[in-house]
Amino acid sequence: MSGPVSVASAPLIRVHELSKSFGSNRALDAVSLQIYPAEVVALLGANGAGKSTLVKILAGSQSSDGGELWVDGQARHFSSPLSARRVGVVAVHQQINDGIAPGLSVAENLLLDELCRPDAGFWLNRKKLLERAANIAAGLGLVLPLEQPIEHLGQAERQLVVLARAFALQPRLLILDEPTAALSDAEAQRLFGLMDTLRSRGVAILYISHRLSDLQRVADRAIVLRDGKLAGEFSARQLPEAVEAMLGHSLEVHVYTPRPAGREVLRLRGAQILPRSSAFDLSLHEGEVVVLTGLLGAGKSEIAEVLFGLREAAAGSLQLDGAEWLPGSPRQAIQSGVFLAAEDRASQSLVQDFSLRRTLTLPFLERFTRGGFIRNRAEAAAVEAQVAALGIKTSGIDVPMSALSGGNQQKVVLGRWLLGEGRVLILDEPFQGVDVRARREIGELLRDSAAGRATLVICADVDEALEIADRILLVRDHAVVAEYPRAELSRATLVAAVAGNDVENSNVHAAPRSRASA
Repeated sequence: MSGPVSVASAPLIRVHELSKSFGSNRALDAVSLQIYPAEVVALLGANGAGKSTLVKILAGSQSSDGGELWVDGQARHFSSPLSARRVGVVAVHQQINDGIAPGLSVAENLLLDELCRPDAGFWLNRKKLLERAANIAAGLGLVLPLEQPIEHLGQAERQLVVLARAFALQPRLLILDEPTAALSDAEAQRLFGLMDTLRSRGVAILYISHRLSDLQRVADRAIVLRDGKLAGEFSARQLPEAVEAMLGHSLEVHVYTPRPAGREVLRLRGAQILPRSSAFDLSLHEGEVVVLTGLLGAGKSEIAEVLFGLREAAAGSLQLDGAEWLPGSPRQAIQSGVFLAAEDRASQSLVQDFSLRRTLTLPFLERFTRGGFIRNRAEAAAVEAQVAALGIKTSGIDVPMSALSGGNQQKVVLGRWLLGEGRVLILDEPFQGVDVRARREIGELLRDSAAGRATLVICADVDEALEIADRILLVRDHAVVAEYPRAELSRATLVAAVAGNDVENSNVHAAPRSRASA
């Protein structure tokens, strides 16, 4: 363990021997730490290390079994998130949907904390509400559709709404759990600028991320958890050592190995995702991992939805294995071997009360069924093999999904689709909430298993895109506008292209305009 990192002022938050168990699983084991005003502390740990449990206790959404929590030198025991917010502790959790209220507008979600106050009154002045929400959004440089229902927004836009609401509460300690998971580099840089402003005002920030580039940009120091225990405290200059403490060993240098494309599996011709968007072509091949990247709202997920039968394109034609093909629904897509792991894991990929076993096998239960009965042994063997292959941390295959950490839930979603014999595997932000070791493991598994299918991965983060891809496609205004062979692409070039700079030097495939029905 490294020595303590000196900070000048008295601590805002002091945690002493905090502990928490779930049955026989000890999530936190006598953890002690301090957080000071006007600093950003990175909280590191592999999936299941205890980060989320610590955050929930600090934010009042979970109680501890033992230990002490002090705020400004005063002992505190938060009975609810409201009691934590009253003393200035505000958290933005990894599961963004936990922080929004479906059925309400974007403006109402921005002002949700104010609307829930006992003195808020029964009648709402819509004009004043919209003005107040507009001021919050403008203060953060955000352009949001304030009168739209929140559920009409994509995952990244919802993330910005939740972040904006947290900033508006004027916190003293702001806890951010994977805040850039759904954001592109440009949106992440905007968030970092807002964090700089808060820090200059004396706000302390506890920042959880698996992106080393984020931590290098924002962190003053790092605290590492491993297996529920404090594994070390490190200065900003010691972040590589912090990652080693998190993993328990040094992180191997990743060497990219490009692979030649095989037979064409899927082709999209003259596609227009929206009536006024540009037409483009897209081709996916066996053995190849292709990444779609671009800014928030560029249309990456919408392209995936067209391929999976969730959305009808305005124009274009689609071929699967050389034959004309049009999925009218996700069910038809799955039957044809086209699988999609959606970005919004909590609401689109999981039933929290389902077991790990049933979550993995649900789309392919007929494979484990004979005479109308599920062959439990065959199902269990397949699930246990996936758990081992993906390094899913669990006490058993029959635990509910709600008992798993966010990163392990993400692995289960991926493992589900790897059980099937797919022709096309589409993964929308598969590395959200996944630690660096798990990201490498998932990436290697995807590439090692890619021989018999085409793989399309959606990544807003350029480092994740560069690590996994054979080809990278840039999406802008709901169209593919540039294509880059990974072997010829630098990070600087990709960052510039995503930000909207000139893409003339890229290998651009301009798709012909088409009015054919998709």
